[in-house]
Amino acid sequence: MFKRAVPFAAILICLALFSVAHAQQTTQPSSSSSANDALMKKVESYLRVLFAWGPDYQVKLGPAAPAKIPDLLEVPVQVVNQGHTETGTVYVTTDGKYMFRGEIRDMNADPFAANRAKITLSGSPSIGPANAAVTVVEFSDFECPHCRELNSILKTIEPEFPQVRFVFKNFPLVQIHPWAMTAALAAQCMYQTSTQAFLKFQGDVFDNQDSITPDNVWQNLSTFATGDGLAPDSLHECMVAPGTKAHVDADIAEGKSLDVESTPTLFINGRPLIGGDQASLEAVIRFELSRHAPSASATPASAHQPSTLR
Repeated sequence: MFKRAVPFAAILICLALFSVAHAQQTTQPSSSSSANDALMKKVESYLRVLFAWGPDYQVKLGPAAPAKIPDLLEVPVQVVNQGHTETGTVYVTTDGKYMFRGEIRDMNADPFAANRAKITLSGSPSIGPANAAVTVVEFSDFECPHCRELNSILKTIEPEFPQVRFVFKNFPLVQIHPWAMTAALAAQCMYQTSTQAFLKFQGDVFDNQDSITPDNVWQNLSTFATGDGLAPDSLHECMVAPGTKAHVDADIAEGKSLDVESTPTLFINGRPLIGGDQASLEAVIRFELSRHAPSASATPASAHQPSTLR
């Protein structure tokens, strides 16, 4: 879909099938460069008419490639206007008669398998069974107010789903949150001490988020760490160690590979959920339990053994 909001963005989400303009003449399939150029010009002309893209809009199409459906081309579109860039994809029949926007889904494949393949579960703070049938992976930012809200929600729902594994990943939005990276590094150091120390530190940071500033962040974090069992000197030594930053950077890279753009973003067995709404999160967890562990979802939470920290 197109990435940035510009005046025409709302129009671009339409998924309706529509005819390409000036389709009186049928463009025959051709592998020649001239035929492809003619088709791309036709597509651009139609898009400009459809969305009122005048000469001040720079439109770049292609290269076109065969789509998963026979006789259909996948055409990348880039539009630039007043410094704003949007990208998207349209699909065009090879005869040049029809175009549509949307997604092509292979119904023989798991729609979230590709996401799960990109997620590394080991080496990150987690609570719940290591062999859980359902895993919730959270990409979070310690300076993000919505992440603080999600942390409170998770404290509520984790005891309800002891058969689910909850995994934490750092995704500090350094462009807008000046002390988020510092907190992420400190949290990684606390995790290296123990998962329990991390969870206590995580709660301390979120509980005091409003009073932390770039000027006092070190003082606050070192105080929390000391209370959670890590001396300030040891914390500082760990935070400046290359391996600590490398781990946080790996979390960020993993999030970007999954198209994470905001926090909190969660993946429930690979299914993305942006924002962490409690009702939606619980609904998806129950759905996944019913698919992958029906007996677990039918068993009252009180019948399960307490989950362990991993």
